Amino acid sequence: MCLVSLHGLAGHAGHAGHAGEWDAAAAHLAPHHRVVAVDQRGHGASERRPADVSRAAYVADVRAVCEQLGLHRPVLVGQSLGGHTAMLTAAAHPDLVRGLVLVEAGAAAADPGTPEEIGGWLDSWPLPFPSPAAARAFLTGEGLNGEAWAAGLEQRADGWHPRFEHSVMVAAISENSTRDWWPEWRRVRCPALLVIGEKGIIPPAESIRMLDSADPSTRMTAVSVPGSGHDVHLDRPGALHTLLSDFLATLL
Repeated sequence: MCLVSLHGLAGHAGHAGHAGEWDAAAAHLAPHHRVVAVDQRGHGASERRPADVSRAAYVADVRAVCEQLGLHRPVLVGQSLGGHTAMLTAAAHPDLVRGLVLVEAGAAAADPGTPEEIGGWLDSWPLPFPSPAAARAFLTGEGLNGEAWAAGLEQRADGWHPRFEHSVMVAAISENSTRDWWPEWRRVRCPALLVIGEKGIIPPAESIRMLDSADPSTRMTAVSVPGSGHDVHLDRPGALHTLLSDFLATLL
């Protein structure tokens, strides 16, 4: 079975925003499945300053990856904004997607203040970092997974910088704060696993509403992971890996 893994937005709620966030999950699943982790536009090794950062553009990228790599009905696994992209892809292209795993991602609108909050937090970084170790120390002090963040930095002549543009990150999340996405969620027709962290940003009530409003013929499951924040795949990787394996087994 094929999986496409989609990371979250760099700078939002603490995640690093590059394909390497999924390395541990890929290593766990690779003996039995093909795993493709994508640096989404504006992140990692992908185009740094894309002209279009709409939700539709991110969906088009997922479809292009599947077509170019010949992935037949993959399972989309996404965290945060990556989960939102996975959901919209399944809604727009129901014949493309075998299943969905949405990690700390939902159909409600983002808080209107989210873009400004992300911009302000990124402005607070003491850039450039003199070393990856300094970056890890700063970011871990902010309560983040410093290893994942440091892995997404690049070295320049004056030090270490993030591999994304501040303005692109703010623009990429802005559309999510303009409306909710319940109509798209109701168009999903593949089995889905909704994973939230006990201390994450997706309220349990939102997951319950997603279960209640989903197409009644579609198998949906929601799980809360104890002790985890928004980055379930980094906070509690073992727990998520077990959930992924069990979910994939139901799709065989």
